[in-house]
Amino acid sequence: MGGILGAINISSRGLSVQRARMNTTAQNIANVETTRTKEGGPYRRHRVIVSETQEPTSFRHMVKKAGTRLNRTHSCHIRGHSLKLHQEVEAPTVIQEEAVDPASSYRLVHDPTHPDADEQGYVKYPDVEIVNEMVDMMAASRAYEANTVAISTAKQMAKDALEI
Repeated sequence: MGGILGAINISSRGLSVQRARMNTTAQNIANVETTRTKEGGPYRRHRVIVSETQEPTSFRHMVKKAGTRLNRTHSCHIRGHSLKLHQEVEAPTVIQEEAVDPASSYRLVHDPTHPDADEQGYVKYPDVEIVNEMVDMMAASRAYEANTVAISTAKQMAKDALEI
């Protein structure tokens, strides 16, 4: 899928990924002092891992997956013989998964008065660094903003092309 719609599609995928990154980072910041979870032990840092695969698919399948229909607005538009609905194209697919740090990933703080302190008076806190999380949040926020600008630019280009 190319052209302006392809650019908007790619940027919308980027928006989804960056939103997931910001949500995960906010969750990490909110749990920086959580020493006890349902699973037991301190909160473990979460990260969003993103990768891309190329899977062959047809244009017809992509239109159906998008939940839209192709309508003819003029008799010269979308001639049956010129539109190759069954042609295989390479469609990028974004794979997004959440990774959790290992259970051994924590920091020990000596606080014998804490209810979760062990026999030696040490408490296991999540291995979450606020500065690193804030940097991740800023990077995700800037990438989100860049994708919104790309979508706005593509929309403006389409609008300008219609005015020619």
